[in-house]
Parts: sequence; structure tokens; C-alpha cells
Amino acid sequence: MSAERGPAPDAEPDADGPSSEVAPSDRGLRRVGLVVAIAAAVVVVDQLTKWWAVDTLSTRTIDVVWKLRLVLVENRGTAFSLTTSGGPLITLLALAVVGGLLWYSRGVRSRWALVALGLIAGGAIGNLVDRAFRGDAGFMQGAVIDFIDVQFWPVWNVADMGVSIGAVLLVIVLAFGPGDGTDADA
Repeated sequence: MSAERGPAPDAEPDADGPSSEVAPSDRGLRRVGLVVAIAAAVVVVDQLTKWWAVDTLSTRTIDVVWKLRLVLVENRGTAFSLTTSGGPLITLLALAVVGGLLWYSRGVRSRWALVALGLIAGGAIGNLVDRAFRGDAGFMQGAVIDFIDVQFWPVWNVADMGVSIGAVLLVIVLAFGPGDGTDADA
């Protein structure tokens, strides 16, 4: 006579079956892995679109529809071009944010929160890549490439979209998720 037993205390839902035993440290690595994978996807799309923008928009502006146009802008200052300097300070802040997000993601259980963290980290890294490699003034003195212009908001890029969408998503998850903003689906 065999007795069925429930999932082990450290069991986690698995795509291939109802549960599998996963050590807490492995769950943390899987969570960080999801954040890193999403961040990497954002960085790749961001850098490809910036490469296209530099190549295509350096000699022209493209009117898309209504107020939306694509125009090349180099931002050496802070977010939304509010200042013309401050790049190194923004760089240090962005590095701290990315490190903090990766550290924090180890304990997050909500898949949507992990997606949000990945979007934010990817956006921050995408703009850091520009600051690191798009300029002759020295390391972390480069300009961030912006090219999406709606003419009533500062010009932005895919990395900025990642940060903005990720921040809104994270607020929604934290505001409307169960209790502490976590759930058991990660």
C-alpha cells in the first residue's frame, strides 16, 4: 500500500508537472536568471534600435504619425535632458540601482515583479552602455542616444521605455498583489 504525499516544503510549481523539489538557493538563482534574461533582451533591442537611429537619423527626421517622429538626439546630461551635465552621477546611481535590483530579485516571488525588475535593470544597463561607449570624452562620458519624439515630452529610447514600463508594472504589482506584493507563481 503506497501513501501519496504532498509536495515537499521547498517544492515549487514546475512547467512540466505540479511540483518539483527546488532548493531555496536554486529558486533565488532562477529568479535572478529571469531578471537577467529580461534585462538582456531589453539591452539587445535598445542597442539595435540605437544603432539603427544613429545610422538612419543622422541626416534626417522621420515623421511617423500625428506628433510622433523619429529624430536623433544625444543626451549627455541627466534623465529627460534636464541638465547638460551629471552623466557620471547618473552612471553611479544606475549601477547602484541595477545591483540593488539583482540583489532584491532573489527573494521576489511574483513573476510580474521579476519582469518589472528585469525591464528596469535592462533599461538602466542600455543607457549605461551608451554612456560607457558612445563618446570620446572618456569612460562614462558618452551620450545616451534618444530618438523617439512625441513633441510634447522629452525625446526617449527603448531603454527609457523599459525603465518606465517596469516602474509602472512594479507599482501595480506591489499595490494590487497579495499582502506584500509577492505571490507563489515564480
